[in-house]
Amino acid sequence: MTLCFLPSLPVFAQGAAVHRAEVALAAADKASIERGRAAYEANCSACHQLNGQGLKGAFPPLAASDYLLKDRKRAISVVLKGLQGPITVNGQKYEGLMPGLPQLDDAVIADIVNYVLNAWGNAGGTVSADDVSALRASDLESKDPAQAETHPGASAAELKYAGTPSQATSEEMIISPDAPALTRNEYEHSREVFFQRCAGCHGVLRKGATGKPLTPDITRAKGTAYLKALIAYGSPAGMPNWGSSGELSDEEVDAMARFLQHEPPSPPEFGMADIKKNWRILVPVERRPKKKMNDIDIENIFSVTLRDSGEVALIDGTTKKIVSIVKTGYAVHISRLSHSGRYIYTIGRDAKIDLIDLWMNPPQKVAESKIGLEARSVETSKYKGYEDLYAIAGAYWPPQYVIMDGATLEPLKIVSTRGMTVDTQEYHPEPRVAAIVASHQHPEFIVNVKETGKILLVNYGDIENLKVTTIDAARFLHDGGWDRTKRYFLTAANKSDRIAVVDSKDQQLEAMIPVDKIPHPGRGANLTDPEHGPVWVTSALGNQKVTYIGTDPVGHPDKAWKVVRVLEGQGGGSLFVKSHPKSNNLWVDTPLNPDPDISQSVAVFDVKHPEKGFEVLPIAKWADLGEGPKRVVQPEYNKQGDEVWFSVWNGKEQTSALVIIDDKTRKLKKVIKSPRLITPTGKFNVYNTVHDVY
Repeated sequence: MTLCFLPSLPVFAQGAAVHRAEVALAAADKASIERGRAAYEANCSACHQLNGQGLKGAFPPLAASDYLLKDRKRAISVVLKGLQGPITVNGQKYEGLMPGLPQLDDAVIADIVNYVLNAWGNAGGTVSADDVSALRASDLESKDPAQAETHPGASAAELKYAGTPSQATSEEMIISPDAPALTRNEYEHSREVFFQRCAGCHGVLRKGATGKPLTPDITRAKGTAYLKALIAYGSPAGMPNWGSSGELSDEEVDAMARFLQHEPPSPPEFGMADIKKNWRILVPVERRPKKKMNDIDIENIFSVTLRDSGEVALIDGTTKKIVSIVKTGYAVHISRLSHSGRYIYTIGRDAKIDLIDLWMNPPQKVAESKIGLEARSVETSKYKGYEDLYAIAGAYWPPQYVIMDGATLEPLKIVSTRGMTVDTQEYHPEPRVAAIVASHQHPEFIVNVKETGKILLVNYGDIENLKVTTIDAARFLHDGGWDRTKRYFLTAANKSDRIAVVDSKDQQLEAMIPVDKIPHPGRGANLTDPEHGPVWVTSALGNQKVTYIGTDPVGHPDKAWKVVRVLEGQGGGSLFVKSHPKSNNLWVDTPLNPDPDISQSVAVFDVKHPEKGFEVLPIAKWADLGEGPKRVVQPEYNKQGDEVWFSVWNGKEQTSALVIIDDKTRKLKKVIKSPRLITPTGKFNVYNTVHDVY
């Protein structure tokens, strides 16, 4: 018998040829799928997610998607041309805008489609570059970026021509080559919004850190429609849903998407003359009280950041009453306590430092300063003999740290952190100062330099002849805290997916621990695992994992500095975990998850039985606030360790609250509401902050 399409070959040879052809085709398909993974991650994953699950209510799933798997030709068309308007996927309605990618080669589009048709358990077959080419030709599509429709109904070339602002307009326009135009008002407003909402993760120069880089070469390639969708709906990896939450209007989202395609504005430097110009002693040391002048248990005061009003609320943890509200810098990032527990140091995102005296009646500011244009960290000296002698603050811009007099905030020394990265050994112009902690082992501040990945041990024993030990860790250092012995400092290099461990006694790097994804511990949580002994815990921005790291090299040497347990939390977008030596609970927030069911609740685990999973507490629902994003953020214990406080962070014009939970019963104990509590976020209990209890 002879097969008609291989007439010259014997039957066995014909079968072998067919088999070789099938193997070659399978290998080609496999290679296409593998290439498609990389192309998908670069072009599609921000909306549809790495796991293909999409985003509830915003971006439809691709995993097990009836819409995707039903029609391969339609799948090509959606990638090529985009899609706008209502669709139904797996019974759920979606109505959004997906920008097309016609500028990609036919082969790349085929690779993307092949990947999504076969990833996450899908079994949807394959398409070819010829299939894409045929569809492109039939629709008169083009690979020429000038013909790509970045705006529905108009090509990029048409927009450049017909959309160019008229020179006769009465409003000044900002025009950059290859970037969409903005009015001067849109540009200035977007610059302010970026500083307030975005610069902390993406950087002043937009080179990325916790968040992805947003330099014009990247944003222009993505296009306005893509950027609008991401800004509006966020992602489970920790990008907030600024638009769908109502925190930014449609007009603000649109303007921001265009602003990000322009070159970032270069901010000015900020030297000693600038700092001294902003330094003020409001109450001289000699005129401050010699004893406590109020009857408040100041050890149980909570310093609560009122983000958008530029204030902190001092709340009595016993009576639950607001003691005073103090004007501070914008969006105070942290409140740190003096070693004595008398003074609170706050630092705003605008780099303004305020020193609050808790002995006064009522507590009030006694000094203020400003050490740059943007900042996140402040700390005081803790080593014996140097208690509160110095304060230090680290700036995001300019990248520098400033050593000050602890009692007056007088600036004494500025040190720049610009330099070479630990990995590629390249110069970085914006290595921002992230977390700073005070060593208990030496007269040193431990300073995280974010973009270069260096941990500095700054010895303040002689600041005129400053000695700095530099530890190479990993890039994108952020926050962290002590283990229970206060010898080891564990800190997240979050975009590097590492936890660095510093031995503050021996002044060296103890370990680098791989974790995932984008760890964000706050100070972390110390607890005793029933199987692994003492551990330190971090959650993550990038996924649902809650990671336990062994911290006992003496009693459990085989577990030390290793990931010993990983729990599954509610989802990504977590900022803080918290426990307490007297508690059997581990609390995990998720305020930056774009799913409101997750961002408005918390997960709590049983420390003694972590394998049981978590219980979800509907904190925002208990607050009963009405409309708004109602993000639940940062658990913080009271002095006694029997209550845990949460902020319900709503919009500036909406009602926010503090919710207090009985730690033993996990039941609602109290809701604190007041028109004066405007956008509460971080909370810092005086006793716990002084003694590093977490």
